[in-house]
Amino acid sequence: MRSETRAKPSTAMDAGALRLERFLPYQLNVVATLASEALSRVYARRYRIGIPEWRVLVTLGQFGVMTGKAIGTHTHMRKTKVSRAVALLEKRKLLARRINRADMRESFLSLTAPGRAIYEELVPHALDFARRLTDILTPRDRDAFQRALQQITDRSAQLVAEAVEQTSAKANTSGNARDM
Repeated sequence: MRSETRAKPSTAMDAGALRLERFLPYQLNVVATLASEALSRVYARRYRIGIPEWRVLVTLGQFGVMTGKAIGTHTHMRKTKVSRAVALLEKRKLLARRINRADMRESFLSLTAPGRAIYEELVPHALDFARRLTDILTPRDRDAFQRALQQITDRSAQLVAEAVEQTSAKANTSGNARDM
């Protein structure tokens, strides 16, 4: 008979211990991962697209025409992930690429008629999924959650900007020291 033992949390500095399951960034990541995986079941089989392709398709459906860089900014996806998703959607003729004549390095992306049809078919399923995800909350709790989520999103963006600024300042300081 096999005996399983659970690891006991460290008693050293328990008051200051970091408990991953209670750590807000981790909790948000778990929720995002589980929600994305559950939602992807809605479109993965039917349309043979993954999460990055879905995000690009929905973003273009929402905004019409965008550059890959703008899609990456809006979806918080890295350039390489956006590029791969765009290539797959383009290969499947779900989006079209038009070169920006003012800057030949970038292209304007938009959905083709088949891409638009998929988007329009997906929207009710995605909205229903979002409704089912939050229907356990009262309308008042849902509103409070939306406000809190927006505040956390705004604060996170602010913290990222501060970290970038500090990194740039340190790089400039160390660069100046090398120049002496």
